[in-house]
Amino acid sequence: MVSDLVLTDIRAGYRVLTLNRPDRLNSFSADLHAALMAALIAAEQDKSCRALILTGAGRGFCAGQDLSDGVFTPGETPDLSAPIEKFYNPLVRKLRGIPMPVVCAVNGVAAGAGANLALACDIVIAARSAKFIQAFAKLGLVPDTGGTWLLPRLVGGARARALAMLAEPISAERAETWGMIWKVVEDSDLMAEGHALAASLATQPTDGLALIKQALDASETNTLDAQLDLERELQGRAGRSADYAEGVTAFLERRAPRFVGRAKD
Repeated sequence: MVSDLVLTDIRAGYRVLTLNRPDRLNSFSADLHAALMAALIAAEQDKSCRALILTGAGRGFCAGQDLSDGVFTPGETPDLSAPIEKFYNPLVRKLRGIPMPVVCAVNGVAAGAGANLALACDIVIAARSAKFIQAFAKLGLVPDTGGTWLLPRLVGGARARALAMLAEPISAERAETWGMIWKVVEDSDLMAEGHALAASLATQPTDGLALIKQALDASETNTLDAQLDLERELQGRAGRSADYAEGVTAFLERRAPRFVGRAKD
């Protein structure tokens, strides 16, 4: 069943979404795409959900596109722009735009689209044994799933070009050193760290965090003047929220804030 391809574990204030094709290193099929998008939409519609963890079942996080899933037939010329438009681009847009923080817990190899899926999340932690591979060049392809946008901004132009053209794996430790990810943890501690992060984020002013996501993404292409204008607009929205009032009140009363999180429709 499609629903079995992404496991949803509902916790207090957050959800864990687990890619569940371990026999294929959680590589993408059309059904997996559909299941992941459905899980993200369900989380977004649940106002009690204030954070997400994305991880993979088994020994890998995601090996990218499953090449046996009808994208290539010997003797035929495929149109690879079609699955990009139908699946990968909407997925990246959903992850970047979903109004809550997304923690990615990379439990093993993250290759091709799988690597860039991880990098499209807000906070990325990785097991020490994990590896990131921009595998596209080995097939004569271009990094997709946002890779050509994400990599230069995370690691700089020189490293991005080498990663894309050489298609060599890099360790989780190097990814952390280069600023590609937030943190490396021991394999046995990965999910405990992910749960701790998500549980903490689920107590924070979720709508404010969503505005931070919006502002940071816009900053990549905005001029300074445009970004200053956007900050003014977003700060105005944040200042009208119940969470801002609660944060200031709690500060003045010298107590921990009790944030509402996501505004009700």
